[in-house]
Amino acid sequence: MQMFNTHQAKSQLSRLIEMALAGEDVIIARAGKPTVKLVPHKASKQPRIPGKFKGKIWVADDFDAESDEINEMFYGGAIEP
Repeated sequence: MQMFNTHQAKSQLSRLIEMALAGEDVIIARAGKPTVKLVPHKASKQPRIPGKFKGKIWVADDFDAESDEINEMFYGGAIEP
């Protein structure tokens, strides 16, 4: 594991990226305290599939209907449009 301060990281970013891609632990510190770990990005293994949960999720017909009881508690009465 190698630790670099923010000034070093700014001036040597390309080198630090290459180190991280090679599998080395690269830590960037602020005021001598480790703050950030530079790691390679890993793409998700499988793309998302639209409609995967179709037919498995149910939403009530009155899902967005207002409740007089809730309006009374929060607003002191019904909300006028």
